[in-house]
Amino acid sequence: MPKIKTNSGAKKRFALTGSGKIKRKHAFKSHILTKKTKKQKRNLTHFGVIARVDESNVKELLGLK
Repeated sequence: MPKIKTNSGAKKRFALTGSGKIKRKHAFKSHILTKKTKKQKRNLTHFGVIARVDESNVKELLGLK
């Protein structure tokens, strides 16, 4: 049985926490930042956690399933 390859796009975008949840970065933080407020940019800096409905799809892409 061959090994499952990890999706290379997914491994750059997601990371596992110690408790097994999947972290993600917020969108809209890469460019066109001059028109966004300081508060918006500050709040986009923090990591979020993947929604439960998307968890199985992301785990499959990362080869965890």
